[in-house]
Amino acid sequence: MADILITLLNSLSTFIQIYSGLLIIRILLTWFPTVDWYKQPFAALGQITDPYLNLFRSIIPPLGGMDFSPILAFLALNVLQGAIPLIARAI
Repeated sequence: MADILITLLNSLSTFIQIYSGLLIIRILLTWFPTVDWYKQPFAALGQITDPYLNLFRSIIPPLGGMDFSPILAFLALNVLQGAIPLIARAI
């Protein structure tokens, strides 16, 4: 049973790393105004990342045209990522 939980925790850790990479790509692409978010692959990237970012946009609205919600989103992912080894040790 413990092996299954450790495998799940490792999978979750890998997912968080991949998702963080997708968030970085999404955020960097917002610097380019010519990106058409209705065409692939940008539409898929937006569908994957925007629901998560919107959670934090409701907490921190854009200020002066700058969106600071990704900072809080990355902080939440890093806290979760840091908790995984603690949970694995407790198993």
